[in-house]
Amino acid sequence: MSFNKKFTLAALLVAGALALTGAANASALEQFKTFVASTHAARGEFTQQQQKKSEAKSAIGKAAPISTGTFVFARPGKFIWTYVKPYEQLLQADGEQLYIFDKDLNQVTVKKLGNALGSSPAAILFGSNDLEKNFTLSEAASRGGLEWLDAKPKTKDSTFEQISIGLRNGTPEAMELHDAFGAISVILFKKFEKNPPLSAQQFKFTMPKGADVFNN
Repeated sequence: MSFNKKFTLAALLVAGALALTGAANASALEQFKTFVASTHAARGEFTQQQQKKSEAKSAIGKAAPISTGTFVFARPGKFIWTYVKPYEQLLQADGEQLYIFDKDLNQVTVKKLGNALGSSPAAILFGSNDLEKNFTLSEAASRGGLEWLDAKPKTKDSTFEQISIGLRNGTPEAMELHDAFGAISVILFKKFEKNPPLSAQQFKFTMPKGADVFNN
């Protein structure tokens, strides 16, 4: 698997977060807690890219390559995260299992969802309401026109050292995933729709014909 594919997969196992409701003058932490309590489902579009630390602080959007796609989720533990460009890849969870489908390789990796989420960024968006059990949440400085919130995993086995969420007027617009090597994966959200009507059936994964299946 190429470096870009490994990065894409890590960033979502990852994945991740956010959407909130709240008054425009509320702190990022207050807005985020309101979001967690009130948002049981959402859908929208995203772009994703990897940057160096200096780039992420000065101008979101410089580094390439850029991945684009769509997402839909229903907490806890149901989601479909679809990469459309530059290549197709699907991460889908039905509440019990996580399926990672690489279309180019026609390969599906199956993981137990509890082990796959844990203290990862995906747990913020797709997991339960008990975020402070796995994360230490704190306010961060405003920058780029956004109010920022930092979430640090409490376990030492997390892939990411810190997750930062940028909000504007109670809506998440950016997420930064800081790894142990100094790289930052930046996810930008748009067309975020809160609590759309969704059915549990749409999260059921259909195994592609002839796919190689690996169980982890």
